[in-house]
Amino acid sequence: MKKLLMLLLFSNCIAHYRTEPRDYEHPKHDIIRKFYKENHKKQTLEFVVQKEKEFLPPRRIKMSMWQAIELLEQVIDESDPDLKHLSQIYHFYQTAESIRKDDHPRWLILAGFIHDLGKLLAYFGQPQWAVVGDTFPVGCAFSSKIILHRYFENNPDYNNNIYNSQFGIYQPHCGLDNVHMSWGHDEYLYWVIKDYLPEEASYIIRYHSFYAQHQHHAYDHLLNEYDKNMFKWVKVFNKYDLYSKSYDLPNIDALKSYYQELVTEFFPEEIWW
Repeated sequence: MKKLLMLLLFSNCIAHYRTEPRDYEHPKHDIIRKFYKENHKKQTLEFVVQKEKEFLPPRRIKMSMWQAIELLEQVIDESDPDLKHLSQIYHFYQTAESIRKDDHPRWLILAGFIHDLGKLLAYFGQPQWAVVGDTFPVGCAFSSKIILHRYFENNPDYNNNIYNSQFGIYQPHCGLDNVHMSWGHDEYLYWVIKDYLPEEASYIIRYHSFYAQHQHHAYDHLLNEYDKNMFKWVKVFNKYDLYSKSYDLPNIDALKSYYQELVTEFFPEEIWW
């Protein structure tokens, strides 16, 4: 199987853990703004439904979890302003190790390790704007709390009389399981792993990029009681996802056997992707 190579440009690097809010308006983040301009223009309800039919349930190729991890060893996320020229594999280990140090359950450590593995979508030829970045509901009004909200003005759904209302095509407190989210690695990976992990882990993976909600509660009107309870885990996870990023790189060779064992504990030899 050929190696996945994605040559992407990034913002200036950070010296250690990032603790301040992300500033996407800074001139150094011009590439990220261009990314979201395209993302917000093209993530329509029609597009999302099309991708759900194309990729769900996962059925393109059968391979091991570790084979998928190795495919992403050279991937850099275009939407992330924090790290420059570092592959996703370092983020896997940094997130998981920070969770592990706080003595969380093994399933949460594993969720941290694989949470971005859905970026394998790039292996299937999907563009960055349909793989990475913050996620948000489609089919209803785009919240002003979504990153770089102004770019939605170029989205065909923005001026649709149904889609631009608060509830759009949904009912109050219908639950996120009934809501179409912008297409990307979160939703895709959820469907890959949902039968193998505890529901808390699956929920974290599905909504870990839904920042408008877990930072600003922008879509409380769509959440049901199940979502409210599960989002507690998303918020626990979020601090490890965002604030473990560092240029103090983990010793992957020393850690690899632990994570191979962890992956084997939860997953069969091969699964569908």
